Amino acid sequence: MKTLTLLRHAKSSWDDTVSRDFDRPLNGKGRRAAEVIGRHMRDAGLAFDHVVASPAVRVGETLDAVETGYGRTFAPACDRRIYLASAATLLDVVHDLPDTADSALLVGHNPGLEDLVLMLVPEGAGALRTEVEAKYPTATLAEMTFDVARWRDVAERAATLTRFVRPRDLDPTLGPDER
Repeated sequence: MKTLTLLRHAKSSWDDTVSRDFDRPLNGKGRRAAEVIGRHMRDAGLAFDHVVASPAVRVGETLDAVETGYGRTFAPACDRRIYLASAATLLDVVHDLPDTADSALLVGHNPGLEDLVLMLVPEGAGALRTEVEAKYPTATLAEMTFDVARWRDVAERAATLTRFVRPRDLDPTLGPDER
């Protein structure tokens, strides 16, 4: 059995005048949301044998804030393939995970993460999948399990979605901004 947890980076700042999208930092709300998700991960007893992340600044800052809430560090392996990757590329990253890891955390970007969940979890699989179809917000966690011994055997429509947690589920003040 393998467990894959996906974490979308927290809300980034569009006000910061950086020259590249890659360098965009988190905003204050994003840092708070990531810390709340980190506390949830700690309280839920989530643990990971392997962590792989996009090298984008907003992903690194998300992990820093998650670690603050979680109370320990993750020491992620950075993989450039994750930066703005498609679901197909993310599946390649999953297939390359070390088989010694039973539980892995992948931290990256949308729409790739959302598309990966929808690729791996069969249609009609329940309310959690329906929530993913509606929206995969920033700093949101999705957990899937697979009845496989090797990561390279993870296949489309073979996952069970066991968790989908948005920051606003834990703290309503982290919900969408009023327009």
